[in-house]
Amino acid sequence: MSPDGLPLLHADEWIVAVDKPSGMLSVPGRGADKADCAARRVQAAFPDALIVHRLDMGTSGVLVFGRGAVAQRALSVAFAERRADKRYIAVVSGAPVEDSGRIDLPLVADWPNRPRQQVDAESGKPSTTLWQVLSRASATARLALVPLTGRSHQLRVHLQAIGHPILGDELYAPPEVLAMAPRLLLHAERLTLPHPADGRPLTVESPCPF
Repeated sequence: MSPDGLPLLHADEWIVAVDKPSGMLSVPGRGADKADCAARRVQAAFPDALIVHRLDMGTSGVLVFGRGAVAQRALSVAFAERRADKRYIAVVSGAPVEDSGRIDLPLVADWPNRPRQQVDAESGKPSTTLWQVLSRASATARLALVPLTGRSHQLRVHLQAIGHPILGDELYAPPEVLAMAPRLLLHAERLTLPHPADGRPLTVESPCPF
């Protein structure tokens, strides 16, 4: 059974994975107007589905749920122990000179301006992102991103910090870069994680829509 309006990428007795669209919350927000979300739609089709991780509302792509508490716990541990390999695609402002690189910038919540995050060398948590240029255009570049840590807004803040904000980013892009896209151009393209049943790697993929 496919969740309402969500392409089903994988389903078995342990895991459900869907393709979350940009503009949809992963979990319910505060208020009745924020009740619709990926989690509720998935749970309507798979009542035992429990959230394991989240994608920002503007980010599209692979979102995984554990079916039952045992599966959820196993998947959550895999994420916590960094045994979940994630790959994202982003279109950013400007074109990096190098073909690839590594961003090591500690991140912390910008409390007066939540939900914004910020780089903070003193109190930030260690955060690492690997990036690779896939293609360059006159004013933009398409990057593959691999976050080695899972901080909130990590990819968005890291790219903004090195001078290449993501197109369509309402929180971190300057107005002229925000206006270059109708949505946040960040997509969770691939997720590989150990299957709760036997530990074998399971890869779930979603083609990039932009």
